[in-house]
Amino acid sequence: MKLAITTQASKAGTTSRECHWGWQKMSSNSRTAVSAELGLGLVGPEHTIVPLMASLSYSCQDPYAVKIAFHVGTDEPVEWTLARDLIAAALHSRAGIGDVRAWPSAVSGDGLAGIGQKVLNISMTSPFGHAEFEASAAAVEAFLAQTYQVVPDGTESDYMDFDAELTELLSQA
Repeated sequence: MKLAITTQASKAGTTSRECHWGWQKMSSNSRTAVSAELGLGLVGPEHTIVPLMASLSYSCQDPYAVKIAFHVGTDEPVEWTLARDLIAAALHSRAGIGDVRAWPSAVSGDGLAGIGQKVLNISMTSPFGHAEFEASAAAVEAFLAQTYQVVPDGTESDYMDFDAELTELLSQA
C-alpha cells in the first residue's frame, strides 16, 4: 500500500491547511488529506479472487467520509463514499446495514493480505449489482490511523460548517 499525505500550498509557497473549524476558517502548517493505493481482491464465484487496485482518500473537508475509487479497467474509476466510523468498526466486528456491510476475517483465503494476515471484507450493493471485496486489515488500519491524525475521532463536527451544508442542501431542492 502506498500512503500519501497531501497538503495545500499557499501563494507564498508555504504549506497551509484550510478547514472549517466551528464557525471560523482555520489555517495552520498541517496536513489536510490522506490518500493511499490499496490492492484489493474482488471475490468472484466459488470464492475466486480477482486482484484490483483502489484509491482511498480522506479530507478534513468531509470529515465523516472515506472515498474509495475502484480501478476496474475503464477510463473512470467506480467511486463509493463510506463512513469512516463504519470502516473502523468493521476492523473488529460486523458493521453496516443496507448497501454497505463490512467485517473482519481471521485470515486471507489466498494470501491477498499475506499468509495468516487478517482481512477486511467489504460488501456493496447498488441498483447495478453486488460486489464483495477483501483488503488487508493492516493496510486499512494504517490508512485510518493517518486519517485520525488529520481529524481526531470525535472532533469531526468541529470541521463542518453546518450553515453552509444546509444552504447547499436546500439549494438542491
